[in-house]
Amino acid sequence: MKIAIYGAGAIGGHLGVQLALGGQDVTLIARGAHLAAMKENGLKLLIEGEERVATNCFCTDDPAEAGPQDYVIVALKAHQAYEATERFKPLLGPDTAVVTAMNGVPWWYFHKLEGPFENHRLESVDPGGWQWSIIGPERAIGCVVYPAAEIAEPGVIKHTYGNKFTLGEPDGSMSERCQLLSDAMEASDLKAPVRDNIRDDIWIKLWGNLCFNPISALTGATLDVVATETPTRILARSMMLEAQEIGEKLGVNFRVDIHRRINGAADVGAHRTSMLQDLENGRAMEVDALVTSVQEMGRLVNVQTPYIDAVLGLIQQRGRALGLYPTFPDDLPTDDEPRDVLD
Repeated sequence: MKIAIYGAGAIGGHLGVQLALGGQDVTLIARGAHLAAMKENGLKLLIEGEERVATNCFCTDDPAEAGPQDYVIVALKAHQAYEATERFKPLLGPDTAVVTAMNGVPWWYFHKLEGPFENHRLESVDPGGWQWSIIGPERAIGCVVYPAAEIAEPGVIKHTYGNKFTLGEPDGSMSERCQLLSDAMEASDLKAPVRDNIRDDIWIKLWGNLCFNPISALTGATLDVVATETPTRILARSMMLEAQEIGEKLGVNFRVDIHRRINGAADVGAHRTSMLQDLENGRAMEVDALVTSVQEMGRLVNVQTPYIDAVLGLIQQRGRALGLYPTFPDDLPTDDEPRDVLD
């Protein structure tokens, strides 16, 4: 099975090493010093007190050198994936599946979603329908990423926790292509359950990301502080209540309650969210897939989102001031009448 990991950084690198050691034909697409180190020494994964090294992967920064794949696992951030869309073409054969192993709302979200919004295209994560048109939603397989890892140095991935990557088809079917990928991942010491409603899993993770990430980036606080200090916990809960109303109007089942979800985040401890890490390291922040997309869906289903709007406005302004907010289009149009955030 030919599998390309587009974005072989922390999470992509973890996946790549495990799949390669599990016997799959793996291509790692990366760049810079990280790519150079992989080409010279293979990709090393520090996990569970041991070193696992994949030396048989094809490593490149040019997808054209890899050619068509059975699966392309996209482990970039949403704005990076959007910018790289044109470069995906050489990897796509007639039956290639594209697995979106990213946080936030995926660009294909409304594909095969029964109801009045089926095939609606989210401008906040796919401006102009670029990915929808070039990649095609029929290729998409959803993937919710639970592990945490980081690049310790070029060519070296340090795994922190977790090995679960939940998979699912947009139409909820238990397809052969999903099962084959799940089997390959399970044989590679990864957990890869296939769900019949991947959107439920997407929202459970998004539920926390949409509030904890921007609040932490605005305050500099770690996850345990955001989730336990009274003012930020109340703000997070208020944002999550708005998001839950949106999700439920779109058919999502929230199988845990808000306080359990917040307490679960607190239990992670003094973790710096990815958005806070990006801000501190001068990298573009992943705002749109985590927050703007929820605001856009709220407008679609006529749910007011005053708390989400306020926090989104602040993190966008903070990002622009630092030059860390991706160059997606300007904010979506606001309502005709201004809203008081306390309404």
